[in-house]
Amino acid sequence: MLFKVKSEVAGVVWKIIASVGDDLDTGAAIIILESMKMEIPVPTPRAGTLKILHVAETDMILEGQEIATFLSLDEPT
Repeated sequence: MLFKVKSEVAGVVWKIIASVGDDLDTGAAIIILESMKMEIPVPTPRAGTLKILHVAETDMILEGQEIATFLSLDEPT
């Protein structure tokens, strides 16, 4: 099952941590946002394979904007 990860805050994509095709565990950082002079990691809420990264470094993103699409490696509880 596919699931999407959305940003909880507005900011600038400071650094991309994960690459398309990576298998990530629950809580692994996908990107780091810079918001209000703070670096904020954006984690995946559950394990999955990164299928699509919707942002690039230096992109300005809004709260609620889709960051990535994953193929689930586990079933949600």
